[in-house]
Order: sequence, then structure tokens, then C-alpha cells
Amino acid sequence: MITVSIMLATIMQALDTTIANVALPHMQGSLQSSQDQISWVLTSYIVAAAIATLLTGWLCGQWGRRKVFLVSVVGFTVASALCGLADSLWQIVAARLLQGVFGAALVPLSQAVLLDINTKEKVGQAMAIWGAGIMVGPILGPLLGGWLTDNASWRWVFYINLPVGVLAFYGIARYLPESKADNGRLDLFGLGTLCVAIGALQLFLDRGEQLDWFSSAEICVEAVVCVMAFVYFVIHTWSAPEGRSFLKRGLLTDRNFVTGTLFIFVVGMILYATMALLPTLLQSLLGYPVVYTGAVMAPRGVGTMLAMMLVGRLVHKIDPRLIMAGGFLLTALSLYQMAGITPDMDSSTIVVSGFIQGAGLGFTFVPLSMVTFATLAPGLRNEGTPIYSLMRNIGSSVGISLVQMMLTEGTIRAHAVLGEHVALGNPLLQSLPAAMNPFSDQGRALLNLELTRQAALLAYIDDFKIMMWLSLAVLPLLLLIRRPATGVPATAAADSAH
Repeated sequence: MITVSIMLATIMQALDTTIANVALPHMQGSLQSSQDQISWVLTSYIVAAAIATLLTGWLCGQWGRRKVFLVSVVGFTVASALCGLADSLWQIVAARLLQGVFGAALVPLSQAVLLDINTKEKVGQAMAIWGAGIMVGPILGPLLGGWLTDNASWRWVFYINLPVGVLAFYGIARYLPESKADNGRLDLFGLGTLCVAIGALQLFLDRGEQLDWFSSAEICVEAVVCVMAFVYFVIHTWSAPEGRSFLKRGLLTDRNFVTGTLFIFVVGMILYATMALLPTLLQSLLGYPVVYTGAVMAPRGVGTMLAMMLVGRLVHKIDPRLIMAGGFLLTALSLYQMAGITPDMDSSTIVVSGFIQGAGLGFTFVPLSMVTFATLAPGLRNEGTPIYSLMRNIGSSVGISLVQMMLTEGTIRAHAVLGEHVALGNPLLQSLPAAMNPFSDQGRALLNLELTRQAALLAYIDDFKIMMWLSLAVLPLLLLIRRPATGVPATAAADSAH
């Protein structure tokens, strides 16, 4: 019952990271805002969640894990209702800020609870359940968001959280025991500098493409602030007395945790970025409706679920690094298939490649979560799980920004190359449809529109190829991860006995 209760809260939060994306055009008209303004509905949530994630460990030390969980669920549910009731842009942005603040703790705390209530033999299955829950968002979010928007209203994208939040609160209040609080001192300077660095980085990544990166004064300021704040944080962390820094030194001395957090950054950058490309490809270039786009991408979730359930039983029998290697090879195979897309293909290519990529994600995510925390003392989990989730989110933000930048630049470059062939001496112009006659204004406009479409397709293909090679290039990093010993680590055993 503890697992069911905390996973309800986790799924609710994971869905909200993507479910609102497909409803943005409807929100824009209803709230009378511009394209740039409505993007703050997404950006405000991401930035608030990234900053609030850092406070999770300290809050649990002050109040106990159960109280933090309950307050987070209540706050997130109330903020969801406020999002649905919003009648102006500033109201929904403020409500999304509250959603991000209260929802930040749900994912790392659910992971910490599952690690604590399961024996070493069942940790793999527990991480499979946790991984499946957090993957519901990017997989089912667009499908559910599109269906609710088309059949009800964009407001129901947020109202759907209310019954889930009530059930999660009841289950957590009844079944989850309280953890011991340690009332540790909060390092305000360390927290402040890291929050400023993370917030500036998220704004830099989320708004960079809209503002043409370093040609914008805002982006330059955000980059400088991010670097300076992070440098201050690093200097302060290494110079502060033991136990006085915001980032506990014990986390940095655990090899598996350090390599695991670095690896989850790479995983987020590669795997989440590829998933961000498909919705726009299917809707903008291939003309798929919103609901059908979600249906075509749904097999990706099936592949992820099946792989996670299977790998939960294999991680104690097979070297987790071999399982992760298989996951990245499956990801590379799926990207190779996606690189062969054409404008007139049917949906079977998307379905098959999506299923394979989903399986690859499942085979990567579960063993990585297990080996990262296999040697970490239970007393450090409240601090370790938020850092792990934060690195995954930052990696996904970096990856999405990179592929969007490459897509924009690739489209411009491919359009220029294709446009060189639109010359009066080219005999192929004679075979064009009459509507695309380059000697008329309307014909030139239609011809340019088709050139842009073909150029965008080439840019998507290039993105998929680059991500495929990155998936293969990251394989040697698996050697940095040490396979956990079969026995319980001494530190973990001592903490458990205590």
C-alpha cells in the first residue's frame, strides 16, 4: 500500500511535466497571450521544480519524510486546481510556479522510500516500478493531454490531478511511517548559490532557442550568472568545514553515486531529447492529429514497461552494466530506423522504432538507478535522490535544447542547399505540379513551403543520426560504474542496525 500511494503521487507529478504541452495553443487563445508569453507556463514549472528539488533533503531532515510528502501532495493538488481556474496569464504562471515548488520533492522522495522499504533482493523490482512511474509523463502525457483538450477543455489537463492527489494523500497519511528527523543546519550560502546557478541554467536552456542564444542580452546575462554562481558554490563547498556545506561530502566519496549521477545526466540528454523530437515531427511535417500522435507514440510506453518489469528480475543475475549496454544498443537501433523516415511512410516505422527505443530506455534506467544507490548509506538517501533527479532533469533540458538548436540550424542549412537547385535551367522544374509554377507569386510561395518542409525533414534525420552516434559513443562510460558487491555494504549495514 505504501508503494501504491507514493507511486500515485509520482505519476501525478510526472504527467504534469508534459501533459500541458499539447494544450498550449488552446491556453494561448483562452488567456489572450503571445507565443513567447505562453511558453512561461512550461518554463515557470521547470525552473521552480529544479530549484525546489535542492531543498528536499534538508526539509526531510527538519520535518521528517512523511510530513514533507503530505505537504507536497496537498500543495501540488491545490496548485493544480488553481491552474485550472486561472483566467489570465499571470495567474496560471503563478500557479505553475507553486506546482513546481510542491511537486519537486515527490519523485526523489518516492525513490528514497522504495529503497528503504524493500530488501536488497527486491531493489531491482522496486526501481522498475519507480522507473515505470516517472516514465508515464513523457510517454502518456501528450496522449492524455491531447484527448482531454479535444474532448473537454485544457483546464481538465490540471483538474485530472485532483482525485489522484486525494487518493495519494489518504494512502500516504495512513500507511507511510515517519522517518527520523536530524534537524541539520541549512547552509544558506551554498543553497543560494546553487539555486541561482540552476535557475539561470534552466532559463538559459529554455529561452535560448527563442531568443537566438548569445545574440540576446538576456541569454548572455543568464550564462554569466550561472557560471559565477556555480563557481562560488564549488569554492564554498570545498572550503566549508565538514558537515557545514549544503552538499554532503559523503555523497562525493561514494564512487557509484558520483558515476551514476554523471551517467544519468548523459542518459537524460540522449534519451529524453529524442523523445522531444517526435511530436513536432509527426504533427508539423506528417500532419498527424494530436490524439493520433499520442496513439502512435504509445507503443514506446509498452516497450518501456515490459523492459522494466523484465530487467527488475535480471539485475541480480546479470551484470547491470551489460544490461545497460544492451539498452543503449537498442536505442541506437531505434534511432537508425528513425533516420530513415520519409514524408510518405506509414506509421509502422514510428510504432516499431518507438517500441524498441522504449525497451532500450527500460533496460538502461532500472539497473542505473539500482547501482547508483547500491553502496550509498541509507542516511544519505534523502540528499542523494534529489541530486540524482536533478541531474536527470538538467540532462534532459540540455539535450532538448541541443536538438532544437540543431534542428533550427539544420533546417536553414538544408533549405539553402535545396534552394540552389531551384533554377530556371533545371529541367526537373518542368515536372512540378502546376500550382508550384515558379513563374507566379503563388507558385513560388508554395514551392518555398515545400522546400522548407523537405529541409526540416532532413534536419530531423540529421538529429536522429547524431543522437544515434552519441548513444554508441557513451558505451565506454559504463566502465566507470562498479558492479555492487553481493553483500550489503558495511556502511549501509551499520546504518540499518542503528
